[in-house]
Amino acid sequence: MHRYTGWLVVLGVCGCVTMVAAQATSMPSFNAPYRAFQHSELGMVVSFPNQAGTGIEGVYRYAAHKFDIGLRGGIWDPGSGLKTELLAGAEARERVITHNPDFPLDGALIVGVGGAFVSGNSALFIPVGLSLGRRLDVQGSKLSIVPYVQPTATLVADHGSTLDFTMGFGADARVSQTVDVRISAGVGDLDGVSVGVVWIH
Repeated sequence: MHRYTGWLVVLGVCGCVTMVAAQATSMPSFNAPYRAFQHSELGMVVSFPNQAGTGIEGVYRYAAHKFDIGLRGGIWDPGSGLKTELLAGAEARERVITHNPDFPLDGALIVGVGGAFVSGNSALFIPVGLSLGRRLDVQGSKLSIVPYVQPTATLVADHGSTLDFTMGFGADARVSQTVDVRISAGVGDLDGVSVGVVWIH
C-alpha cells in the first residue's frame, strides 16, 4: 500500500484543486516543492502577466516547523492608462510527498490568500496548488536546479466569483550559497511569466 501513497496524494490533491479555486496576488509566480533556505529568504519578483502590464513585488519567506510562510506585496501597472493596483498576499507551503523508488518527485501543497486593490475594482484571490518537482545537482558545480510543475486553482472574488485554473511551470536555480534565481510561467487563466531573485539565510 505504501508504494502507492505518493500517487494517491497527487490524485487527491489535484482533484481538490481542480474543483476548488493562481497565486495569492494573481501574478504568474509559482513555487518549487521545497524551500531553499534554512531560516528565511528575501527578494524581488518581476511579473509580466499576459493580460498586460508589469507587476513588481517584494517577497519574504520564513520557516515555521514543517511549513514555510511567504509574504508578498507590490504593485501591478496594467498600462493603457489604467489605474495601478496595490498587491498584497500570503502563502503557506508544506511538503506532502517525498520521492521514493515508486514515485520520482517531491510534492508540496501550496495555499494562499491575497488581493489586488484599486478604487472601485478590488479583487480577492484564494489559490490552492500542488507543486511537483525534484532537485537536480550539476556535477562539478555548486549549481542546482529544481524544475517543477504546479497545477493551481484559484477562487477569484470581485463583483462576483469565478474559478480559475492555471498550470504553472518553473525552475529555481541555486547560483551560490546565498542566491536563488527563479523563473516561472503560467498557462491557462493566469498566463504570463515571472523572474525573481532571492537572498537566502
